[in-house]
Amino acid sequence: MKVTLYLIAGMATCSLAFHACHDKLNVDLESAITANSMWASEGDAKAAVYGTFNKFRSTFSAAYIFWGEYRSGLWGAGLATNATYSDPFSNQLNSTHTHANWANLYTTINDCNLILKYTPNIQFTNESEKNQVLANALFVRAFCYYWIGRVWGDAPVLLNGFESGQQDDLYPSREPADRVFEQVGADLHAAAGLMPDGVLDKDLASKAAINLLLADYQLWMAKVRGGGTASLNAAKQAVDQVLANTNYSLMDNFASVFASEQNQEIVFAWSFVQDEYTGGYPADFLVPLQYISAEYIENPIKVGTHQQWIFLTEDYKAFLSEDDRDRRTDVSFETFFDAPKNSSFQWINKFAGSWENQTRIFDSDIVVYRYADALLMSAEIEHALNNAPLAIERLNEVAERAYGVADFYPNSLSPQEIDRAILNERKKEFVAEGKIWWDLIRFGVVFDEVPTLAGRENEQGVLLWPLHDSSINTNPNIQ
Repeated sequence: MKVTLYLIAGMATCSLAFHACHDKLNVDLESAITANSMWASEGDAKAAVYGTFNKFRSTFSAAYIFWGEYRSGLWGAGLATNATYSDPFSNQLNSTHTHANWANLYTTINDCNLILKYTPNIQFTNESEKNQVLANALFVRAFCYYWIGRVWGDAPVLLNGFESGQQDDLYPSREPADRVFEQVGADLHAAAGLMPDGVLDKDLASKAAINLLLADYQLWMAKVRGGGTASLNAAKQAVDQVLANTNYSLMDNFASVFASEQNQEIVFAWSFVQDEYTGGYPADFLVPLQYISAEYIENPIKVGTHQQWIFLTEDYKAFLSEDDRDRRTDVSFETFFDAPKNSSFQWINKFAGSWENQTRIFDSDIVVYRYADALLMSAEIEHALNNAPLAIERLNEVAERAYGVADFYPNSLSPQEIDRAILNERKKEFVAEGKIWWDLIRFGVVFDEVPTLAGRENEQGVLLWPLHDSSINTNPNIQ
């Protein structure tokens, strides 16, 4: 049986997470295979989870940094650039930009919907393992909708799962952003209730990963979407559970966070593994091999596989370098003068992958949430709840590792100084980790700190991305 599936953005949906999606809208489906054959056992459900996380990882492998950081005014051209990068830098986005397309997000969501549809009817030997499957699907769906709501605002909320071209709801409409964010909260609370406490996976969902996403979400709701004290208290409850979990803590050395994977600081990361899945946005940070004198290749200059399309601005580098005690600076970026080439080269040490047989392999996991997130979220939450002493205590835990100084920030800071200190530490702690654009919005300074947004406060939708042409052209109900 051949069916044509018309979902948002002209994407082809798949009957299962581990089925390949075709570029065109024609998908071959064998009759009754989805429900009767492919969802027959707990092994099918578990395989679908792994397939969903594979899609989840690829969906964000490049887009994560475009959506979360490149519009912040802190990034500019590397040794070269092109419109894919320069448009976000200048905040002049158009509906043909690669990352204006939400198709991969909705394909990932569809995978989650199918897991949530079929898994409840599958007999599991251990009920907690069924709950873990369901919690993983809810976590991924919540994550995707959280980003959809922040990137595009109004958007379809799809919960049923697409398998057939005969379904009635193949042409969904955009729903208000409030509805999108409402679904995020519902999914996260359901996931938290289902996830067994003993799960400590770092490349799948865990109770801690769910709680950090929940704290992130509730902090956004409190400070951006009018959620007020109720959302702040919900954020506090979620983040405090992570801080109380003895399985997580700061690494003693900041560089060690990125030198070893699955360490005690990592709460959730997308797993990149040689011969399975490598690449992602860090490939754009390193220097092309042919530009460098042979004696300096990997000694110390880290070389990549293609052009260096992007790098930190001079102002951002100066900000990161302002305190000589800050141990994060050399991890965030490094510079070296190549005398024979009479050129200075710079690169980012986070997520640089491995160098084997004269080849760069981008197999570093992309860290999404780590314990430092929990501490700085807690500082922000406590300060918003008028608990300045605890906010400064949390802030100083991160600062002590960075500067090697206890009580780096005094208790005498004014409320404005505490806000500035938290934001500054986030800008130094999370370089190239896909967070800073959202931080600028959440702290209410995005129009002050991003030069290309100066004077554009009244421009409708300027903080959102446009929707890709393909999403509109293939669905008459999408405005």
